[in-house]
Amino acid sequence: MRFASLGSGSAGNCMVIEQASTRLLLDCGFSLKETISRLADLMLDPEKITGILVTHEHDDHAKGVFKLAQKFNIPVWLSHGTRVMTERYLAKSSDVQFKVMDSHTSFAIRDIEVTPFPVPHDAREPTQFTFGDGQYKLGVLTDVGNTTPHIEHMLNGCDGLVLECNHDLTMLEQGPYSYALKKRVGGNLGHLDNASAARLLARLDNHKLKHIIAAHLSAKNNTPALAKDALGQVLNCNSDWVGVATQDTGFEWREL
Repeated sequence: MRFASLGSGSAGNCMVIEQASTRLLLDCGFSLKETISRLADLMLDPEKITGILVTHEHDDHAKGVFKLAQKFNIPVWLSHGTRVMTERYLAKSSDVQFKVMDSHTSFAIRDIEVTPFPVPHDAREPTQFTFGDGQYKLGVLTDVGNTTPHIEHMLNGCDGLVLECNHDLTMLEQGPYSYALKKRVGGNLGHLDNASAARLLARLDNHKLKHIIAAHLSAKNNTPALAKDALGQVLNCNSDWVGVATQDTGFEWREL
């Protein structure tokens, strides 16, 4: 199993997870043209995408999903709440194939076992995921205001982990955002800061971990160096071993 990112941040998010001939996209917050271009950078043909999973309805995760799904006849998996809240993206003539999922129940999409789990975020019914192929496990956690015992349970024993490091608390406090936006981002339904992400990582069983990627970094309230240092200290490794998902290029293929 391998995974990569087309881009990560407030201007758009999309990941791809691949096992054998199964290729899944997680979110799509880019325009149709941009998505096709970024897929090509990873040597991927959009016609070969098996399915799209949507974490929640915010623009940077969902605004590009349905145009891509419509054009290439790709089924879309999402929670009931996310399905309701993404109606605004659908054209009247849309015939996108929806698969409404239970956020507590695993299911298979061909060669990949998908396990959704609910998370605290300011959306209708947000979910995050782990992905497995029977041997390896990839965990993804972004857009979450704080951790829970269930989240920690779901992310134990990952071979690869993509973990939100949205902001540095000091940079957010001293940064250009309005007071209301600072409260939203830093609140219990907002985004994980570097220190909170590190504390979560420290509580996980990481004995199988081969790849750790800091994701969804704020352009104004964080730096890659701060995120990498926070996670590297927990894993007692050189910070250069910690990857970063960037807004412009995401990250290249990682193999599990």
